[in-house]
Amino acid sequence: MKSENHFICLFYKPGWLLFLVFLFVWQSGYSQSLKDKEKLQKTKHQLEEEIKYTTNLLEKTQKNKQSSLEKLQILTKQIRSREALINEINKELNEVEVKILVENLQIDKMSQQLQGMKSEYARLIYHAYRTMNGYNKLMFIFSAKDFNQAYLRIKYYQQYASFRRRQAEHIESTQLAINSQRKELENIKNQKLTLIQSQQEEKQKLDREKQQKTKSVKEYSSKEKQLLATLKNKQQAAQRLEYEIEKLIAEEIKASETRSHKATRTGAVGARTTFELTPREKELSSSFAANRGRLPWPCDRGFISGSFGEHAHPVLEHVKVKNNGIDIMTERGSMVKAVFGGRVSRVMSFPNLNKVVIIRHGDYLTVYSNLEEVSVRDGQVVSAKQNIGRVHTNADDQKTELHFELWRGKVIQNPEDWLAGR
Repeated sequence: MKSENHFICLFYKPGWLLFLVFLFVWQSGYSQSLKDKEKLQKTKHQLEEEIKYTTNLLEKTQKNKQSSLEKLQILTKQIRSREALINEINKELNEVEVKILVENLQIDKMSQQLQGMKSEYARLIYHAYRTMNGYNKLMFIFSAKDFNQAYLRIKYYQQYASFRRRQAEHIESTQLAINSQRKELENIKNQKLTLIQSQQEEKQKLDREKQQKTKSVKEYSSKEKQLLATLKNKQQAAQRLEYEIEKLIAEEIKASETRSHKATRTGAVGARTTFELTPREKELSSSFAANRGRLPWPCDRGFISGSFGEHAHPVLEHVKVKNNGIDIMTERGSMVKAVFGGRVSRVMSFPNLNKVVIIRHGDYLTVYSNLEEVSVRDGQVVSAKQNIGRVHTNADDQKTELHFELWRGKVIQNPEDWLAGR
């Protein structure tokens, strides 16, 4: 039994305990690691789809020499997506490095365990050869003082033989486990090589795209006067739209106050920044607010080509542009959908913005600009994801871009905070 105790003690060496602690910590985060891996794979797939989409748009712009700015916007988006994809690949590589470390630690510890078991088993065999041949075994049993002692000696031999068999089986199973771990390690190493190759390919593509972007910026910078004129027209159109929206809001606030007979009491018609809501409108407004970050996109396909707020012009140095919403570049013929149920407050038309649809959702307004066709009318009730029109495609540069804004009363919101992630 001393041999068996020695065998058991192999598992309680300090190095083995340290490894068990490490393994416990690693396994405690295993379920979280699986969730992170699923999220990482989902993000990678999304980025790959974005790159595929922008590549398709880029190929279309190559045919049109007048679409330099559109090409620049697409390249900017593609570079961001490519950089994000490389970042995700690096995260996956880090995960693989950790796996390789864990696999190597497991193989080393199992190999040490196997070596210890083999040494112990060799000593058992040598001891059995020296002391447990058939003659000595019989003499040991028959020299017992009584029957009970003889029985115990027989049981001892049986237990000793059983222990030896278990050790042999344990040695065999450990060897199989080591072989399995080594195969898994090879698979992980192959996965690492594939990721490194993918990383290098993406970096090469990124370098080419950055060179293309630099070239496009230089080409378009030579058209500074044209750019400034276009920018001025866009800013005037944006200001006109902002004025019309504020005017519409003021009118609807005044109308809502009149309906509730509060205007005569307060004497401050139009001083409010939000609507006086009916119970139905309050319910709609609360429902809209509850969907912050989950609203569907107004276009099925596309990417944000112009972000919210004030930011630098993509070509002109020292020039700032202000955006009251976001611009979504999409494909020719793309339909526009209401992001939430509500009532059409106004359908308008402006130079440089084409047709505009404004939908009210209780205390909130969503604005859809640069539409070619409109399929709704003033006062019409619409449902979420209902088609309300088609995006206009510019005849000169073939750009198909929707301008989308979101207001709460008279306060402009960042639509990116409200739309669901893609």
